[in-house]
Amino acid sequence: MKDFMMLFHSEPDPDFNPTPAQIEEEVKAWQDWMDGIGAQGKLKNPGEALGFEGKTMHADGTITDGPYAEVKEIVGGFMIVSAVSIEETIQLSKGCPVLSSGGKVEIRDIMVLDGM
Repeated sequence: MKDFMMLFHSEPDPDFNPTPAQIEEEVKAWQDWMDGIGAQGKLKNPGEALGFEGKTMHADGTITDGPYAEVKEIVGGFMIVSAVSIEETIQLSKGCPVLSSGGKVEIRDIMVLDGM
């Protein structure tokens, strides 16, 4: 088993003002999806939701808005799963609520460094 990070990308919609019921529905969709992965024994860390604000420090000392200022895409959160392969992790990502709103899931393997 290896560990993989799922990063949830989306573009914020400033005109979207969800009702409390819509927020509750969204939270339930995320919780149901994560519970399904947990039931398989593959949820290593549920991660955190990230805010909409961000800055990026570049090697030359400049600071820009967000990681992707050109497209205004944000990383809305992350979680860590344990899986046999990146292909299995792709299968686990199916049903992620971010996909139903046009977002995407980036999957990265986590490097294991000896002595760290």
